[in-house]
Amino acid sequence: MTKIVNHWIGGKTAEGASGTYGPVTNPATGEVTTKVAFASVEEVDAAVAAAKEAFRTWGQSSLAQRTSILFRFRALLDAHRDEIAGLITAEHGKVHSDALGEVARGLEIVDLACGINVQLKGELSTQVASRVDVASIRQPLGVVAGITPFNFPAMVPMWMFPLAIACGNTFVLKPSEKDPSASVRLAELLAEAGLPEGVFNVVHGDKAAVDRLLEHPDVKAVSFVGSTPIARHIHTTASANGKRVQALGGAKNHMLVLPDADLDAAADAAVSAAYGSAGERCMAISAVVAVGAIGDELVEKIRERAEKIKIGPGDDPASEMGPLITAAHRDKVASYVAGAADEGAEVVLDGTGHTVDGYENGHWIGISLLDKVPTTAKAYQDEIFGPVLCVLRAGTYEEALDLVNASPFGNGAAVFTRDGGAARRFQLEVEAGMVGVNVPIPVPVGYHSFGGWKDSLFGDHHIYGNDGTHFYTRGKVVTTRWPDPADAPAGVDLGFPRNH
Repeated sequence: MTKIVNHWIGGKTAEGASGTYGPVTNPATGEVTTKVAFASVEEVDAAVAAAKEAFRTWGQSSLAQRTSILFRFRALLDAHRDEIAGLITAEHGKVHSDALGEVARGLEIVDLACGINVQLKGELSTQVASRVDVASIRQPLGVVAGITPFNFPAMVPMWMFPLAIACGNTFVLKPSEKDPSASVRLAELLAEAGLPEGVFNVVHGDKAAVDRLLEHPDVKAVSFVGSTPIARHIHTTASANGKRVQALGGAKNHMLVLPDADLDAAADAAVSAAYGSAGERCMAISAVVAVGAIGDELVEKIRERAEKIKIGPGDDPASEMGPLITAAHRDKVASYVAGAADEGAEVVLDGTGHTVDGYENGHWIGISLLDKVPTTAKAYQDEIFGPVLCVLRAGTYEEALDLVNASPFGNGAAVFTRDGGAARRFQLEVEAGMVGVNVPIPVPVGYHSFGGWKDSLFGDHHIYGNDGTHFYTRGKVVTTRWPDPADAPAGVDLGFPRNH
């Protein structure tokens, strides 16, 4: 019997009423294993209504109540991390170790939310004028929504909802319809931790569900992670409807390798950062810029390592890389490799014909490595979101920096060098929101914020960290003046001596 994934509304499972379902595939076999209910406008409205009703009390709840629930949720999440990783592998295809790492990174933000007390404390200035005090406080927004991608079905939602609900908001999540089970399991664990009904809701669906959230008058803010074209649409549409928006888009992350770098370390980093999770991550290194005469040696070292990666089903402990999420996505990734030579690139490794014995119908693609890629090639210009690494050549640091900064994306960038002065210049001069020095994937820890520049971010706030807390709250300044008790009206004795 095919598994059915339903919505989660008002603290319980809500069976799909629209009659429309989407297929969920095991990427390793190509088999449809699950159907996910697609929400109608009415079902989205029901989730928002449940969240709005819950906010009446949750928004007034104490910090102690919120954090105690989050502490219990964290313990449950830790206890069930292997189970959640299994759900991710079954529907996304990534290997189990990658899935476990995803849960661990989500736990970081739950940790941050458990300590939200410090981030929410206000400021007070006394005696700014005679008997006048001024206080700044932060308050929740109300109902907020999250729209999340397929590549991290547990981690990215946890970049959003723990902080949102810790700040006193209620939440409606619209996860990717390609791998929806992890989000529902998170909802069940939140309920088990004691989260009141309606504080966290999950609705599945497609563009119709998304657009309803973007226009719904009771949704006060929208968080999004996905491709740049959709991020731009989310930002434009939600902003036009008066909502606060943080929309994180695509990327083309560069890794500069300077002539003095440890080439073995750089090759190790390039392989793990380009091909980990089959390249389906917005912080993947997809472009290596070799500076000076090191290009041939670096490419050879990358090739040697890439050829040894074992590709297989994610639930096989021997597998180091799994399949892509869908057959359509696999074919799109392959098209960039197939057209690379005609656009002037040298195809060092071509993984487009890769298959896995016993899993011939899976969404397989092998490792591809393209060298001497011109900046005009589609493989360089587009976010491929697959295991394809482009190597570009630059004669000098300045030429390499100009190449990186000319990209319309500005998510992450890294430099590999032994020279501290060169590294310092790079971190100041590169136009990217997250920078690594001898670190290929500079994803910040939970108490620093994640976000890019240029076409990689639409909106003023990065995600999680201090920016996350500010995004999910709004500031209020209170100015007060009280008369001195010695000036109490005649006949009212407060025990203070009279001043006159």
